[in-house]
Amino acid sequence: MYIDKSKKIVIKIGSSILIDEKGKPKKLWLKELVRDIKLLIKQKKQIVIVSSGAIALGCEYLGIKKSGLKIDKSQAVASIGQIELMDFYKKIFDKSKIKISQILLTLNDTEQRRRSINARRTIDNLLAMGIVPIVNENDTTATTEIKYGDNDRLAARVSQIISADCLILLSDVDGLYTDNPKKNKETKLIKTVKEIDENIKGYATRAENLYGSGGMKTKIEAAKICQLSGCYMAIANGNHKNPIKEILENQKCTWFLPKISKLDARKQWIIGSIAPKGEVIIDQGAVKAINNGKSLLPAGIKKINGTFEKGDHILVKDQNGIECARGLTSFSSFEIEKIKGSHSKEIKNILGYSSREEIIHKDDLVKV
Repeated sequence: MYIDKSKKIVIKIGSSILIDEKGKPKKLWLKELVRDIKLLIKQKKQIVIVSSGAIALGCEYLGIKKSGLKIDKSQAVASIGQIELMDFYKKIFDKSKIKISQILLTLNDTEQRRRSINARRTIDNLLAMGIVPIVNENDTTATTEIKYGDNDRLAARVSQIISADCLILLSDVDGLYTDNPKKNKETKLIKTVKEIDENIKGYATRAENLYGSGGMKTKIEAAKICQLSGCYMAIANGNHKNPIKEILENQKCTWFLPKISKLDARKQWIIGSIAPKGEVIIDQGAVKAINNGKSLLPAGIKKINGTFEKGDHILVKDQNGIECARGLTSFSSFEIEKIKGSHSKEIKNILGYSSREEIIHKDDLVKV
């Protein structure tokens, strides 16, 4: 069982699991989840929680409805609700003598290398002290343009950054089905996914609920990050009294298996980016070179899409539009437009200044 052999586990708790239909936190449910977590800690496992619920609890505290909230007002409500959320967690964890901490992250905290390293160090230090970090998106400062928008992908990115062995997404369904189980009773639960192909994507129906911001689609996107980071991921029903115990005993969930073994931390961070700034289209010769562990040179580039700067995350696709790699570019989109299709030795003459020979060096390039 993947939980049994995992040392570092991330558990994501969605708003629909933590908050009832009246906007009240589910105290009895969290109390039982903490029992599960205490058992995992006794087994020498390190636990990180990624929790939604700040805006929902802020609305409940203020006596207003969440629907229709504009971004600026939701930021204000989140600042109030985050206090309520952490107070709720602290009271219940204290009863089990488990210490917790609060970590608020934005998209930039994980997409910028130095800041992601700082986040990892903080979480690792907390875990070493036996503390359970509780992570949430910093809704008070995040805008639409620099926002995860859902905690499924945030949880996957956190899992990748801290090199977690397993991510458990507690949802309101048992896992990924061949159709929406709320509409089709004949649908079948998919127990294991090795490859996220078009069929799997087609099963990802967006389930709407009162408080959740993501549906099955965002969970599939989270699974892709985990698969490419060497991390197991489960989608499981969190509405059970003891959801982790339920997974261990009944195995009624969907497991996404890693596609690759764990990469070094830098390449995990590159492959886990959820906000690439652009893409380059390459010829078949360049695809072959990447598959053989080579750098991406300007000669193999046919086209670029998007506007980006040196050092940005970009996607690398073949001429059929299929993603084959991701990396950190050594040139801006403006520069690549000038040197694409050229030999590396011609770069200085074309640009008028010396630069690297590779568009993406092999150390900054990860094959998908």
